[in-house]
Amino acid sequence: MATHYLDFEKPIADLEAKIEELSALSDTSGDFDSEIEALRKKADQLRKKTYAGLDPWMKTQVARHPQRPHFVDYVAGLFTDWTELHGDRQFGDDQAILGGLARFRGRPVVVMGHEKGHDTTTRITHNFGMARPEGYRKAVRLMDMAEQFGLPVLSFIDTAGAYPGLGAEERGQAEAIARSTERCLTLGVPSVATITGEGGSGGAIAIAAASRVLMLEHSIYSVISPEGAAGILWRDGARARDAAMAMKITGPDLLQLKIVDRLIEEPTGGAHTDRDAAIAKVGDVLAEELRGFAGLSPQQIRKQRADRFYAIGAL
Repeated sequence: MATHYLDFEKPIADLEAKIEELSALSDTSGDFDSEIEALRKKADQLRKKTYAGLDPWMKTQVARHPQRPHFVDYVAGLFTDWTELHGDRQFGDDQAILGGLARFRGRPVVVMGHEKGHDTTTRITHNFGMARPEGYRKAVRLMDMAEQFGLPVLSFIDTAGAYPGLGAEERGQAEAIARSTERCLTLGVPSVATITGEGGSGGAIAIAAASRVLMLEHSIYSVISPEGAAGILWRDGARARDAAMAMKITGPDLLQLKIVDRLIEEPTGGAHTDRDAAIAKVGDVLAEELRGFAGLSPQQIRKQRADRFYAIGAL
């Protein structure tokens, strides 16, 4: 897959294009190894400097990067014995939220998450990660199963928001989101939510109201998209950057506000630059977080989760 560069990465893209050009010439016209190595060092330094100073709008772009690892990538990289479960037993099978049973480092778990797709066909199949009511009702069914069999719930969040279409509203979108959020909050088993890209509005919190909420370094978590906020505040979606800068949607702000519990470091340049390393890091953190629930009763888990959410916004 060809590398996709974001707008602010143009200087990096120019350097890497020059590296490719010299590499091709080196194969046919001479030895440019020293020049190539110097350019690679320069590109690495520039990438480190750029990513050390990302503003909220830049982080929004990174969170939406099309080559960022998606739910299916985390499933393939972290879980064994994956068995997908389909349908909400009421209407149909939503493909924006996938879920099922798996083993995480030998331990049986329930896994679910948003899937955006990686090309035109799969993005349409998964509705760009925007779930309909049956997706949230499927999530409730999976959480009920986790409760029944005492299995931890691991959720992966990456959505711009719930699908706002007419059919979704007719089938009770708001009620389905509320029921899913409620089920998250009442679980008597450990639950860990990881925001891997975008965490947009109720469509995200419906499966993210967990005992522990983790967030990748360059992800975002917000009540509305920057474009949506700009449209409401200024009636101008083009002012999305201004909205992003004001909304406190990035990890450090959310950690300070106690909305998320922990940030997971990404490879330099974002998770898409070294997908295997990013996925492995998430796995290590998940394993550590699950160990923290050892010996807790269902009542203690519920109380711990309730205390966590009551503390948000407290002075």
